[in-house]
Amino acid sequence: MENELISTAQIEQLIDSKNVKEIRHLFEVVPEIDLAEACADMEDPKKIVFILKTVKSEFTAQFFTELPPEIKEEIVKYLSDDQLADILESQFTDDIVDDLEELPANVVTRVLKNVDKQRRTTINRLLHYEEQSAGSIMTTEYVALLNDISCDDAIRQIRKTGKNKETIYTLFVMDRKRNLVGTLDLDDLIFADGDTKVSEIMNKDFNTVNVNDDQEEVANIVKRYDLNAIAVLNNDGRLIGIITIDDIVDVIEEEQTEDISKLQMVTPLEDSYLETSVGQMAKKCVPWIVVLLILGTFSSLVLSKFEAKLTMLPILAAFIPVIMDTGGNAGGQTIALMIRGLALKEFAPKDFFKILRKEALSAAIIAVLIGIFGFIWFSIEQYFGIVSNGASIWQGNCWTGEFAAQVFKTSGLVAGTLAIAIFLSKMVAVLLPMGAAAIKKDPAIVSQPLLTTIVDVSSLLIYFGIASLIFTL
Repeated sequence: MENELISTAQIEQLIDSKNVKEIRHLFEVVPEIDLAEACADMEDPKKIVFILKTVKSEFTAQFFTELPPEIKEEIVKYLSDDQLADILESQFTDDIVDDLEELPANVVTRVLKNVDKQRRTTINRLLHYEEQSAGSIMTTEYVALLNDISCDDAIRQIRKTGKNKETIYTLFVMDRKRNLVGTLDLDDLIFADGDTKVSEIMNKDFNTVNVNDDQEEVANIVKRYDLNAIAVLNNDGRLIGIITIDDIVDVIEEEQTEDISKLQMVTPLEDSYLETSVGQMAKKCVPWIVVLLILGTFSSLVLSKFEAKLTMLPILAAFIPVIMDTGGNAGGQTIALMIRGLALKEFAPKDFFKILRKEALSAAIIAVLIGIFGFIWFSIEQYFGIVSNGASIWQGNCWTGEFAAQVFKTSGLVAGTLAIAIFLSKMVAVLLPMGAAAIKKDPAIVSQPLLTTIVDVSSLLIYFGIASLIFTL
């Protein structure tokens, strides 16, 4: 049966017909995550329990890990303590911790009761690390080799203990005092002479992270140095766990989702989109919309302040949307670059003045070019009556000095305001995220909507300020 053809209906049919042989075959040829997604749509959790009782735990452990939390909660109710212990025995410790963080207290208690004492101690320790720290995502299942053993002895040790470890591609080398002294890649070990000491081929220049380091910082280190796994040390410098590349992929996805949500002023979802209720979705969005609504009233106050001037020269109102939109769009380009650069550690708050000079020069060039183009375009719009209800400035094929002066003054006003708004917007787009990073806050919090609101109010004040000087209002 081909992987892409696996469906909920097909699996249910195998379960209903008690086709144990074919069910077991599925777990040998189909990735566990695909099977878990198909089974998650089953209405009766007892059918998943049938699978767990039928297929060996070495295959179902990862399958159980990939199931949604609410399905796991239901399944646990139908499993005996022995069956539950069998599944847990085959799961990696960090996967069990991830499961427990999503399950209710009564289920957590039962799960902990069914793991051995040593593992229970490890799980409890991992559960108490701060959320999104290195300790919260590390695993304690790794291969540790002594530095004074031979390569042949190291390979024998891996064969004996490595099967149930999170990874064997990166090995961690200790001295007799249990200090981490190096790392070793599996391929280097395999191709080394059998009597060579591990200390002779290990990497002595290796990366580590502290157990309290932020997970995003850990992900950046793993990415920068192209690592399969990285050692996690406690405050005493002792190796207490490792973080593998599969956990880093999850971190990157989580952080990117969080940043995208913050950019659009949405509180990040705790579950996937489909698993989040309508009420939860509304709860995540409403607070930020209220904040932006309140900030948006400042634009209304400015417009109200200059309402009389708009009555005297109505054409000014026609250009307000383009000024506000263009300013916000220009700043949005810069703020996206700033947040990306800060997230990828391409620069830091200490580079503020270098970044500001570069963006100021770029903003000035863009502002001048857009200003020139805007002047020409706005003149054309007025000439053909595009912004004056179809009443062309060109009346009776007569381009008078009075009309020309009116067109050029209006176009100059709008183009000049647009240039200033673009420059201001890009400067604000540098200041906000860099300032947030300097005080150790997430730059993504300084989002596009917040930037746009600030620039809108400023642009309107500049627009009507210049208009008051150019026209007799």
